[in-house]
Amino acid sequence: MPGGLARWILTLLLVFGLIGPIAVVALYRVVPPPMTYLMLERMFQGHGFDRRWVPLHRISPQLVRSVIGAEDARFCEHHGFDWHAIEKAMNHNEQRPGRIRGGSTISQQTAKNVFLWPHRDWARKGLETWFTVLIETIWGKPRIMEVYLNSIEWGPGVYGAEAAAQQNFHLGADQLSPAQAARLAAIIPRPLAWKAAHPGPYIQRRGGHIAAAAGTVRRDGLARCVL
Repeated sequence: MPGGLARWILTLLLVFGLIGPIAVVALYRVVPPPMTYLMLERMFQGHGFDRRWVPLHRISPQLVRSVIGAEDARFCEHHGFDWHAIEKAMNHNEQRPGRIRGGSTISQQTAKNVFLWPHRDWARKGLETWFTVLIETIWGKPRIMEVYLNSIEWGPGVYGAEAAAQQNFHLGADQLSPAQAARLAAIIPRPLAWKAAHPGPYIQRRGGHIAAAAGTVRRDGLARCVL
């Protein structure tokens, strides 16, 4: 009986811990992921829900370059984890523990946003690592960017590039100017507090820096794996 129970438990762990995630990731390679944990949480908080999925070719290249410049300049070079950025973040956090800086890549953010809960803990970080490996292996960079830009939060109840472009600028995501794309990228860290449509001085400055970084991304071909 103990041996049979152990085999049953190992089978469950294999199915739910290995085969299940692989199957879900493979499905989402072709099917838009449904509502995430964060979306459901925000709905219960009364923020509503506006998400309009569009394929990557209907999202402005300006936005792709802006988010790479703002969030993950080595997106096309790493395989899910930017160890240099992680080391820099750890050194910064040791020196300034009151101002925590993250070192997550766009791939890690996508894994967290789509498959996991938003609150930090060690269990989530371990699963985030596993799902990051899976999406890098099964999806590839263009699909990761497509899912990322269609899933991240861009305001109260606003998810994805199309909804963000419509809500802030009354334009489609494929019509964003370089300045508009940079301002959308600028508010990603705090989408409930910062506004792209009516930016304060800080977001205006940050948007200017991101616009310059997006120019570097274009010049140096740092978005070549996506565009």
